[in-house]
Amino acid sequence: MSHTWFWNLIQNDFKTGNIDFEGCMRLLEKMQICFDEVHLKHIFKKTIDKHSRDIISMDDFKAIYRALVHRPEFEELFRAYSTDGKILPDSQLLKFLAKEQFQTEANETTALEIIMKYEPIDEVRTKRMLSFEGFIRYMNSDESSIFKSQHRTIYQDMNQPLCDYFISSSHNTYLIADQLMGPSHLWGYTSALLKGCRCLEIDCWDGNNNEPIVYHGHTLTSKIPFSSVIQVIDKYAFMSSAYPLVLSLENHCSPKQQEVMADCLKTILGEKLLSSPIGGEVDMTRLPSPEALKFKVLIKNKKVGTLEESLLRMEDEYHGETEELSDSGSDSEDEDTDDTLPLRQPRSPSKRKGERRSSLMPQKNPKVKKIKIALALSDLVIYTKSQKFVSFDHSLQHQQCNENNSIGETHARKLARTSAKEFISHTTRFITRIYPKGTRMRSSNYNPQEFWNVGCQMVALNFQTPGTQMELQDGKFLDNGGCGYVLKPAFLRDRNTTFTPRNVGGHSKPLSLSIRLISGHQLPPSSMSKTNKADPMVQIEIYGVPEDQARKKSSVIKSNALCPKWNETFSFNIQVPELALIRFCVEDEVSLVNNEFLGQYTLPVLSLNTGYRRIPLMSKEGVKLESASLFVHVWYY
Repeated sequence: MSHTWFWNLIQNDFKTGNIDFEGCMRLLEKMQICFDEVHLKHIFKKTIDKHSRDIISMDDFKAIYRALVHRPEFEELFRAYSTDGKILPDSQLLKFLAKEQFQTEANETTALEIIMKYEPIDEVRTKRMLSFEGFIRYMNSDESSIFKSQHRTIYQDMNQPLCDYFISSSHNTYLIADQLMGPSHLWGYTSALLKGCRCLEIDCWDGNNNEPIVYHGHTLTSKIPFSSVIQVIDKYAFMSSAYPLVLSLENHCSPKQQEVMADCLKTILGEKLLSSPIGGEVDMTRLPSPEALKFKVLIKNKKVGTLEESLLRMEDEYHGETEELSDSGSDSEDEDTDDTLPLRQPRSPSKRKGERRSSLMPQKNPKVKKIKIALALSDLVIYTKSQKFVSFDHSLQHQQCNENNSIGETHARKLARTSAKEFISHTTRFITRIYPKGTRMRSSNYNPQEFWNVGCQMVALNFQTPGTQMELQDGKFLDNGGCGYVLKPAFLRDRNTTFTPRNVGGHSKPLSLSIRLISGHQLPPSSMSKTNKADPMVQIEIYGVPEDQARKKSSVIKSNALCPKWNETFSFNIQVPELALIRFCVEDEVSLVNNEFLGQYTLPVLSLNTGYRRIPLMSKEGVKLESASLFVHVWYY
């Protein structure tokens, strides 16, 4: 049957005779087979070299198809459950799902759905069976991916207060290169929103003709109109996620241009803009949930007075009114100022010591800046009021639930190491945003994991900069349908928690994880290779609480990027799986000291599927490599 099906499928393409490389590619595309052109070219060349012609016959095409599609590791699995080595009846498929894939809830309907969806041969399908062709298609599908299909949809409780979630957040979203000279571009906002980002940053400055502009102040980065930014946000805000979008304004505008900003937000965003509390009620005991704020844009900025005062003003006409706010250091960018230039002068060691001592003593006359805020803009701030961070104790005594802090990475890292318990207590109550230090001029990123470990909700990264840090970000927010909100573990939501990353205590739910790395398929060839070769090795890394951090390496397979085979097993003991991410990174060993990145995939440990699984691979830029994958067996208890 398989033989007849194959010939029927391809004979039309060979009507006029043999086909060339282009024809071969077209035919594979028609058959919906993913291929890497470099690998296909290599297999094609090997085939034509046998008879020194540039075209191939039907038999040649069959050999190419088999070399690309019929993987021995799939064949071995198929034969283990097939009664005759050719067909898998639905009962045997069910046995495979239960025994090998640990899908204990699978039933006859599950097996039938797989057959109907993936079996390409009509006669086999009508008999409720799966041929090897169907089995291959199933094993290469998303259903056989290492990422749990239940986690591709929103499955978490979305009715908890906003501060109970990790929120996908971007830093200086308008920049698409470095922090000093690079372009500001609307694409920064579009791409972040399409990735499911739920907190964008907008640096606003006075522009000509009373038009506010967006750029990185005191630098040579280019400028874009504030109104254009809001138009792009209006268009893409809820394309990838229905849950609330926070616009974090770093506001350097005069009151007059702040009013222009307020008008702009109201007219462009319209109904999407949250300009009064949900249901008109002011609840100062608890923040609303992402569910209650669906399809709403929230403004994060400084605010004058209370929410109640804003509501009383709603009826009045107060254009042109401003109020002064005393501020000992600007909020969103305090310790490690976000304004990269002008660079600070290096301090002498003696002066530094003196400064450190004086900072611990009460300041007699701290410099208090007076900031003028237009009431029109202030009143648009409802649940995300920017409040300068003083200390955890100060917040506990004075901060309201709708007030949130931004803390620079250096200061936040120090707090996480010296006062983890207080930090976690703080993040159970208040939304806390972390941002990169000002010296990261090339838009490099810090490791977000250490701040997720203490419950920080908005860990803002430079989305334009590829690397491990952004891969962790993308991996974490694959969870919960990629909606940009991931519910924090219970021990990071409980106000009386005793958990700290370095002392997990009774919060440990140890997980023993075993991964057998079986093979790779159509891995990207090395940039050094003139053909389709690479010397691939795989690193498996765990990111989580300090105790769980781990890295294991496979051996190197020489000169094989098409179908390297490892068959190596790696074991991990994970104490806090709720916070752990696992990263599979494929590298080409260029020399003993130098490896070239080929592809990677990162996901939450609790999103791992068990059994024989396919790991899709992503490029350095975070784009899916359509034909490249790893094949593994995953087991944990």
